[in-house]
Amino acid sequence: MSAKLKQLEEILRPIVEGLGYEFWGIEFRSQGHHSLLRIFIDDAENGIGIEDCEKVSRQASGVMDVEDPIQTEYTLEVSSPGMDRPLFRLEQYEAFAGHQVQIKLRMAFEGRRKFQGLIKGVEGEDVVVVVDDHEYLLPFDSIEKANIVPVFE
Repeated sequence: MSAKLKQLEEILRPIVEGLGYEFWGIEFRSQGHHSLLRIFIDDAENGIGIEDCEKVSRQASGVMDVEDPIQTEYTLEVSSPGMDRPLFRLEQYEAFAGHQVQIKLRMAFEGRRKFQGLIKGVEGEDVVVVVDDHEYLLPFDSIEKANIVPVFE
């Protein structure tokens, strides 16, 4: 996790949790003079509605204006992780063991950057993924992006 993401999480996590939601994770995309900050919140019991996102957005926006950690213009979005939820922490991979996942690595591992398979679990700092009967131990620090693949039955 970059220093900027850590700083943003330190500011935003207490706000989200203080409002009674689970802080799922954040994405920050610096795009020149205009960036995007997306906060993912969850509520396992009640789900997330637009009112929940609005409440967190208002609080986060006020604190971000005071703390001013982003020097350029940015758009703040608050969202539910959704069915294709992104995974940000090792504990989330562990919790979703048995689910299909799409993973994109920062650099090639065994000749490839993209993996889609079943999360088997976590071993130390590695995510264990089974792709076509082959088990991969993907270093967590090498994962650029990962999302659960929704299953519709």
